[in-house]
Amino acid sequence: MAPEIHMPDPVCLIENTTEKLTVNPEALEILSAITQPMVVVSIVGLYRTGKSYLMNKLAGKNKGFSVGSTVQSHTKGIWMWCVPHPKKPDHTLVLLDTEGLGDVEKVDKNDTQIFALAILLSSTLVYNTMHNIDQGAIDLLQYPFVV
Repeated sequence: MAPEIHMPDPVCLIENTTEKLTVNPEALEILSAITQPMVVVSIVGLYRTGKSYLMNKLAGKNKGFSVGSTVQSHTKGIWMWCVPHPKKPDHTLVLLDTEGLGDVEKVDKNDTQIFALAILLSSTLVYNTMHNIDQGAIDLLQYPFVV
């Protein structure tokens, strides 16, 4: 049986600083040490829609991914949390919490790249929305493909 990865808290995988995305070497080391099969679940959606809260619940925790208490966006870049898979023994569940899309107060404009990275990195993508999936939500799904 492969050793279990113990991550008490999430770490930043993709840093979003000064209008450029960079990979965090510490996160790469953690991923490189995982020998078990991985199930990677990413979440994307508009800012302030509860993505981090939902990912904490998927991890089986009340705390972990940082949750803001204001109307301003909170998560920056893509954060990663590796936990034991709740249904598949000897599998690692890699949760990726992404920066919210569409924040008009953001200086950087990396929404497209963050959305595309989440799609490429995940085996399951969760598109989170606060309301019904309407035409506006469907239009956002084409977001990473329109450059």
